[in-house]
Amino acid sequence: MRLALGLAYDGAGFPGWQTQPAGNAIQDLLEASLTALAGHRVSTICAGRTDAGVHALAQIVHFDTEASRPLTAWVRGVNARLPEAIAVQWAREVPADFHARFGARARTYRYLIRRSAVPHPHWRDRAGWVFRPLSVPAMREAAAALIGKHDFSSFRSSQCQAATPIRTMSGIDISERGQFLEVTLTANAFLHHMVRNIVGALVHVGSGRQSPQWMIDLLAARRRALGAPTFSPAGLYLAGVDYDPSVGLPGGSLDPLDPPAMLPAMLPAMLPDVSGGSDS
Repeated sequence: MRLALGLAYDGAGFPGWQTQPAGNAIQDLLEASLTALAGHRVSTICAGRTDAGVHALAQIVHFDTEASRPLTAWVRGVNARLPEAIAVQWAREVPADFHARFGARARTYRYLIRRSAVPHPHWRDRAGWVFRPLSVPAMREAAAALIGKHDFSSFRSSQCQAATPIRTMSGIDISERGQFLEVTLTANAFLHHMVRNIVGALVHVGSGRQSPQWMIDLLAARRRALGAPTFSPAGLYLAGVDYDPSVGLPGGSLDPLDPPAMLPAMLPAMLPDVSGGSDS
């Protein structure tokens, strides 16, 4: 039997999703809990291998099991053995040929940027921080250049193992929500560090270091060395993964600023800001 899980986690303090020799990655902890519940060794495949410090509101995982358990057990029983920063949200039985990674039609990431004169400890691991004013219209103009099917080599980590840098970006939205900018990116797939490198470039444009035209030139150059520094992982969230509706998995993307979508550990961060307000 093949099962799919919807997983949420606060990535701060973890070395990322992918299994590590020390056994302290999110994948390691999830598989240990699943193995204990199933009574046999369980291996998992995820929709997107998030890096150290990156969060997930809607990570999708699949695994095979010989154990017969109620779906509620695959949620509550697994969560009982996980640290509080990781929590299964739902479990579904899926067809035997379902694949969390290769079956995904699109992935959505959200990046939170907090604009303020000073940092705030509640958002230290949950939002990127910019103290300079940012021009949102300029950032939106620059982002428009990335829509469509392109070679994203200029936004690709040197450690990226993808077979091709070609990706199709179907949407980039930049919204203002109080002191926050929320950058929402949807594509068929993403390269290693692609979102963080795009956000870094957008901040360069928004702060006036580069013009919106620079984004067009950077994309065409296909040279990562010409881009902006990779932005912090703190504000990055895997927010949604889309599959064929016939699979029957919960769809849509979640929002890190929407309290029902947030992890319990993030709730204190919803307290009023006392830093003196935004610089935007």
